[in-house]
Amino acid sequence: MNENFMKEKPVLPLILSMSLPMVLSMMVNSLYNIVDSFFVARISEDAMTALSLVYPVQNFINAIAIGFGVGMNAVIALHLGAGDEKKANMAATLGTVLSMVHAVVLTVVGIVIMPGFLRMFTSSRTVIDLGIRYSTIVFLFTTAIMLGLVFEKVFQAVGAMKVTMVGLTCGCVANIILDPVMIFGIGPFPAMGIEGAALATGIGQVVSLAIYIGVYVFRPIRVKISRNYVAPEKWMILRLYAIGIPATLNLALPSLLISALNAILAAYSQVYVLVLGIYYKLQTFLYLPANGFVQGMRPLVGFNYGAGEKGRVRKIYRIVLGMSGVIMLFGTVICLAVPGRLMGLFTHNQETIRAGESALRIISAGFVVSAVSVTSSGALEGLGKGVPSLVISLFRYVLIIIPAAFFLSRSFGAAGVWNAFWIAEAVTAIVAYLVYRKHSR
Repeated sequence: MNENFMKEKPVLPLILSMSLPMVLSMMVNSLYNIVDSFFVARISEDAMTALSLVYPVQNFINAIAIGFGVGMNAVIALHLGAGDEKKANMAATLGTVLSMVHAVVLTVVGIVIMPGFLRMFTSSRTVIDLGIRYSTIVFLFTTAIMLGLVFEKVFQAVGAMKVTMVGLTCGCVANIILDPVMIFGIGPFPAMGIEGAALATGIGQVVSLAIYIGVYVFRPIRVKISRNYVAPEKWMILRLYAIGIPATLNLALPSLLISALNAILAAYSQVYVLVLGIYYKLQTFLYLPANGFVQGMRPLVGFNYGAGEKGRVRKIYRIVLGMSGVIMLFGTVICLAVPGRLMGLFTHNQETIRAGESALRIISAGFVVSAVSVTSSGALEGLGKGVPSLVISLFRYVLIIIPAAFFLSRSFGAAGVWNAFWIAEAVTAIVAYLVYRKHSR
């Protein structure tokens, strides 16, 4: 492969070649999220509620893994673009070591805090018990998640998007197959209930990791992870965290948002907590494919920025923004057309379905405009500008939506919370555009 293809290949074919494998992977991943919840919902509505309450902590752990991986991806791509492979290797190696430290700490903390965390949002002993049983198994696979994301971001940094597509897809397919087998007990497997869903999730992560390690060992790439680069260079560690911490916070802020909205909605009915949980499962089918374009964009932006090709950086941003907008428009049409059928995938309770129909129609009003903030954040991370990207996410997930949801709910109940979504997306889109223009110059 031509090592400079990221700055020489025409922009549109380049974006498609880098992004489409990730879009496919993200669509399979979003399908897994829906299928996983579909089978858990067949256990009981309490089991689905337990997953909804565990999700913020699970998402926070994934955010740390992915966010630090984004930092690694950006630093590696910038140094490769500048032609300095030694520093790229150092970033990959130190990033791997630090990710392992993160994994050990998060495994222990996640298991310890979960009982108290669940009791903050529900008094149901059944829901708490199901949540603890599910989360304990899932958190034991944190190391596999962290290592898998390290290799994923390293492969993406060198443009090997097909490898990450195969790894992610195989892990998700394994997960989808194992879900019904382990939850309900098929063939030689015993019926494990919610523990089976957790175990299937963990095994899927291990499958992805095994594929990445196999490819890395038998088909060497440009970037090396080696003990020769373990030297704790303070400047490199600081650079990884300077991008990784804001990226982590970007991804972790939805956990804060969901917890805050759960607290607001629980005051009205447990039904609305379930509706919010189902919405976040459904929205992955939109935002994960859009994120596929963003993941394909990051190394391109970083490489071209490092190589001084700023005109190409601007063109990459505009094309990805348009593609993300098309995906979000599709999601808006679906949510307006068949909201009841979407909710019916996860519950047969008519009260929950009616509440969900109303929520989806209102929330979907902000989908298209959200493409601006999603694309701008990803481009800024690719440029190594983590703090401006974090500013956009703070507006999107904290500064606008939480106060709006709180005050609107006082007058309109749960409907006020749903309207806060599109209000936050509209305001954040303006902020994102201004922030990106300022810092991309």
